[in-house]
Amino acid sequence: MTLTRRRFLSISAAALCAGPALAMSPARWRGVALGAEAEITLHGPGAGDALAAAVVRLRAVERCFSLYDPGSELSRLNRVGRLRPSEEFRALVSMAETVHRATDGAFDPSVQPLWQALALGGDVDAARAVVGWDRVAQGREIVLGPGQALTFNGIAQGFATDAVAELLAARGFDHALVDAGEFRVLGGPWRLGLADPAQGYLGTRTLTGAAVATSSPGALMLGDTGHILDPRGQGGARWSTVSVEAERAALADAFSTACCLMAAEEIRQAAKALPGIRRVTLVNRDGDLRTVAI
Repeated sequence: MTLTRRRFLSISAAALCAGPALAMSPARWRGVALGAEAEITLHGPGAGDALAAAVVRLRAVERCFSLYDPGSELSRLNRVGRLRPSEEFRALVSMAETVHRATDGAFDPSVQPLWQALALGGDVDAARAVVGWDRVAQGREIVLGPGQALTFNGIAQGFATDAVAELLAARGFDHALVDAGEFRVLGGPWRLGLADPAQGYLGTRTLTGAAVATSSPGALMLGDTGHILDPRGQGGARWSTVSVEAERAALADAFSTACCLMAAEEIRQAAKALPGIRRVTLVNRDGDLRTVAI
């Protein structure tokens, strides 16, 4: 199996449950958001209008956090080094701070200069020297340290997934699947295929009223280095794939990124500081699965 996406979970079947809302064919939207393939599957009357509103909501999140849009808040922050953020931007930064602290710095959005240096052949040592979330000032303005730039690619897709799922729930939908780079479902159970970039198909998971995010360092290589970089310089990825199930996709997204760089016991301890984490599945380089008790 060849995976082209950052995560390793994909929908392998429609919802397993039945009910009046599922008697009709589901409505679907497919597109690209935050640089990844995206899909929304929705059951129930009024799905067409709801999907249109969901796409508008998705584009609003992109205008905050996209690295591909030079006019986004994140791009402007990286370009000038300071930003008076929107409430949405501030909310994501707050969650990033929470996960950064819980993981003892394994989650750190300030790795962007290092990522660029490895991807484009820049000065890796100089880029590594400016990494450090603690150098990012957070007040009425967000101010970067000299030479810094941020990436929210390890949390923004989950944040977008949550934003769309919450819009749909507010409109009364109780059976939907949102995939904006990570998954969140309303209702269920939904069955998901489990696979690893190196090992292929490994089994299935079911998800009901929750979110799941997955990180596979080897899914994208920067030379001989996986794309999930260790901001602490402690040796890089420990796992081939990590899947995190949580109440919210943004939390699952950020934590799965960090978990790639952490030992199993570190993961268990960090999860205690992050209410909403339900289950963490680790896949080692031999394809063995391990579930961390939370």
